[in-house]
Amino acid sequence: MKRQTVLRRVFAIGAIAFFAYTGFKLESGANRAQLAAPIATDAKAFTLGTLHFTACELPQEHSGATTTAFCAPFSVPENRADPDGRKINLRLALIKSDAPKANRDIVVYLAGGPGQSAIDTWPQMAAALAPLRKHRHILLLDQRGTGGSNALTCTSDDDDRADRGRLDMAKIREHTRDCLLAVERRADPRDYTTTAAVEDLEAVRQSLGAPPFDLIGVSYGTRVAQQYVMHHPQGARSVVLDSVVPNQLVLGEDFAQNLDAALNAQFSRCTHTPACAKAFGDPYASLIKLRDQLRARPQTWDYRDPVTFAPAHRRLDDAGLASLVRLFAYTPETAALLPLSISEGLKGDFAPLAGQEKLLADDLADLSGNAMQLSVVCSEDADLLTPRPQDADTMLGTRLIDLLTAACEIWPHGTRPAGFHAALETKAPVLILEGELDPVTPPRYGKQVLEGLSDGRLLVAKGQGHNVIGRGCIPKLVAEFVDKLDPKRLDAKCVDDLGPTPAYIDFNGSSP
Repeated sequence: MKRQTVLRRVFAIGAIAFFAYTGFKLESGANRAQLAAPIATDAKAFTLGTLHFTACELPQEHSGATTTAFCAPFSVPENRADPDGRKINLRLALIKSDAPKANRDIVVYLAGGPGQSAIDTWPQMAAALAPLRKHRHILLLDQRGTGGSNALTCTSDDDDRADRGRLDMAKIREHTRDCLLAVERRADPRDYTTTAAVEDLEAVRQSLGAPPFDLIGVSYGTRVAQQYVMHHPQGARSVVLDSVVPNQLVLGEDFAQNLDAALNAQFSRCTHTPACAKAFGDPYASLIKLRDQLRARPQTWDYRDPVTFAPAHRRLDDAGLASLVRLFAYTPETAALLPLSISEGLKGDFAPLAGQEKLLADDLADLSGNAMQLSVVCSEDADLLTPRPQDADTMLGTRLIDLLTAACEIWPHGTRPAGFHAALETKAPVLILEGELDPVTPPRYGKQVLEGLSDGRLLVAKGQGHNVIGRGCIPKLVAEFVDKLDPKRLDAKCVDDLGPTPAYIDFNGSSP
C-alpha cells in the first residue's frame, strides 16, 4: 500500500491535534430471503423507498479518477426542533452491490475525524469493504458539516498551523473567532454534533424503506455507530467497530499517554533487533533528546518538496516534531521510518523529517480546516476535560487539551443528551477490531466496549496501528461476520499472522 494512501486512510480522531432495545439478528439464510429490489446492471436510475437514485461519478481527491456510484438528493432541517427553519443538503451516494439481487440489509460506512467525508475517503476503504459488495449495497453519507454536506470549512495556512503548534493561545483564539465568523454565515455550529448526525442517518434509513443497517464505523465513526445503536437499536442488524472510541471516553483526555505507550512498544521492537539496536540504540531516548534540542533551538532549512521536488523552506520545533511522530505512529509502514529519521535529525540532517512533516501537513490540510470537529468536541467532551499536569513530560505534552480548552471557550456548544457517555449495551452482534500498537485507540478500549456486549468479539491485529479493517485477512472476516452474524465462531487465527514492519536501518530498507 502506498504511503500517502495509508496516511489519508488513518487520519481519524488524531487530526484533532491539528485543530486542535435489541438490534436484528437473522440467520444468514433467512437474511438472504429478504432481498432489496433488483437494480439492473446497466441501470441509470432506480428508486429505493422514496429516494430516487441516478448514476453519478464521485471525484476522487488529489486525482483525476472518479468512482461510479448512484446519488440521491437528501435534505434535512439544520435544527430538528425548528423543522421550518434552515435546511441543509446532505451528500448521499450508494455503491451498488455486485449481486443481481442484493440483500435487503445495507452496509453503512461511517468515516472518522471528526470531520472526514465518507464519500471522499471511500477510495481508501473500497478494497477493505469489497467482499461485502457481493451481496449488499454500501451507503455513503457525508455527515453534516463534512464533505458535500454543508462542510464547516475555514481557511488554514502554514502560519495558522504554526500558531496552533506553538500553542500561542492569543492566536488560537483569534483563529477560532475568525473561523466562527465565517461558519456562522451559513450554519449554526451548535447543530453539527454526533447526535444530530445520528438522526440524519435514521431519516435516511426511513426514506430507504427502513432496511436494517450493517454499520461499519472507523475511529470517530465508531462513536457515531454506538450512538446510533443506543438511539435506534431496531435499525442496526450488525456493527463493526474499527479502532473503537468507547462511549465513556472524553476525546483528548489520554491521547498523550496512549502515544507514549505506543511509541515505547514500537521502539522496543528495534531495541530487541540486533541490527536496529546497533544502528539506533534506544530510539525513544533519542527522540526525547531531539525534542529537547528543537525546543531550545527550532530548526529551519531548505530542502526539496517530496511531491513536487521544488525548492522549499521549512521550520521544525518540538511541537511540530510531536505532531509528526504521533501521526507516523499510526501505521507500521510509517512507524518503521521513525528511528532512522530521528537519528538523522540528531546528526543535523532534518530533510527526512521535513519532507515527512510537509507530506503530513498537505494530507491534513482539508481536515485540519474543518471546524465540524470543534462542534463535536466542544459539545460532547470539552466540559469534561481536566488539566493533566502528569502529561507535561510526554511527547505530546498537554498541548492538545490546552488547545481544545482555548478553542471551546469561544466555539458555540450544542446539546449533549443525558446518557451520551454511558457504556454501550446491546444485544446486536458486534465485531471490534483493534491494532496492537495503535497510538490513539489502543486495544484496552476494545476490551472496555466488549464488557457491555452480549454478542461481541474483539480481534487485535498483531503489530498494527490505527484503522485495521483493510489489513490481511480482516476484510474476509468482516464479510463473514456480516453474513453469518456469529462473531464468536469466526476462525480468526489468520489475524495473528499480521505483524509490524521492521524498522528501516537505512534508506534502502530494514535489516535482512
